[in-house]
Amino acid sequence: MEESLNQTDCSYNEPFALQVLGDSMEPEFPDGCIIVLERSDRCAHGMYIMALVEGVRWFRQYIKDEEGERLIALNDLYPEILLEGLEWKPEAIAIQRNIKREVKHYSY
Repeated sequence: MEESLNQTDCSYNEPFALQVLGDSMEPEFPDGCIIVLERSDRCAHGMYIMALVEGVRWFRQYIKDEEGERLIALNDLYPEILLEGLEWKPEAIAIQRNIKREVKHYSY
């Protein structure tokens, strides 16, 4: 039986941790670091977010400026995700990073 997350459950709204895989968000979020995310359906320019774009989850920096809305990887080797015309939504924002027990907090 498949269980789905119920957004009214207390646990759904609790911060959760994920491990970054790959180098797309280096140097700020290197491969293997742990990030703590807080569920949010809103985001603002410059936030590091987890977003669902056309059914695929991405961890990227959200940018909104005169060029429009997009998700960018911090590593220039990866292309931007232009959000105009796509079905997408923010799901969580990064509030903490842990690299080998060195913790950095993000406040927006």
